[in-house]
Order: sequence, then C-alpha cells, then structure tokens
Amino acid sequence: MPVFVVLGNWTDQGIKKVKEAPNRIKDTHSAIEQSGGKMQLYYTLGEYDFVMIIEVPNDEAIMKILLRLGGLGNVRTKTLKAWTESEGAKAISGIML
Repeated sequence: MPVFVVLGNWTDQGIKKVKEAPNRIKDTHSAIEQSGGKMQLYYTLGEYDFVMIIEVPNDEAIMKILLRLGGLGNVRTKTLKAWTESEGAKAISGIML
C-alpha cells in the first residue's frame, strides 16, 4: 500500500478548539480505516503541530481524506509520498546513467 507522510498545522479555528482534537483524530482514523488504510499520528514541537503516517490503497484515497480534512477548516497539511527502503533501492537500481 502507498505510504504518505502528512505534516500538519492547526489553523486559527483548529487551535481555538484544540480540546476537540482527539475526537477529530478519531474521526480521521475512521475515515482512513473505511478507505482500507491505517494511520499513526504523532504530535510534534517545532514547525509542524503533528505528523501522520498514513497507508491507504491508492492516491485517490489519500486525496479524498486530505480534502475532507482541509475542508473542515481545522488543519492545513503538506503531504509527502514515501517509499520503504527496499522500494527505494529497487527504483534506484533501475536508474540508467
């Protein structure tokens, strides 16, 4: 399954309702599970308020999930598609120089 690293920050709206964040995250877990995926969330200090590692069946699933999250107005995200070490090594080995 494709893996995505999602870097997130709360918006002004989201931080005003920060006590609701655990329930919002439960809803996010449910949406991801309904799409056939799974998620691990880490709260962070520094440039980003949280990092999510998300595995979903395809790019369309992550797009739907992130558009839904953004549309609620509580967070803004930046998303990175990730490959495992072995997947990356396989891709690198196929490079023709």
